[in-house]
Amino acid sequence: MAAKIVTEYGNILIDNEVVARIAGLAALDCYGVVGMANTDMKDGFVQLLLGDSLTKGIKVDTDDDGKITLEFHVIVEYGTKISAIADNLIDTVRYRVSDILGAEVSHVDIYVEGVRVDNTDK
Repeated sequence: MAAKIVTEYGNILIDNEVVARIAGLAALDCYGVVGMANTDMKDGFVQLLLGDSLTKGIKVDTDDDGKITLEFHVIVEYGTKISAIADNLIDTVRYRVSDILGAEVSHVDIYVEGVRVDNTDK
């Protein structure tokens, strides 16, 4: 089901892929989030997703009232406080999705699938 916005001129349906793309780009702007994780791997390994495959780590559901529920599978940067990353991610994504789409985000679930160590300093 797609996000639905009702206006005085008619209804606007926004595909879940579009919602996931907006949410994913907002998530990448959050401090400590390295990228999304592909959880469809059969062998249990987690793959870092960026760019066009970013939306594979985000699940979007829309209820009958048009409220959006988001599920993120993220990889975070080593050494950052996960609770702070999660709080920032929830606030940022809720604001950006609501601001851009005009639809309410009712719930955000975050699953930390991995930690990435940055070796570029050495």
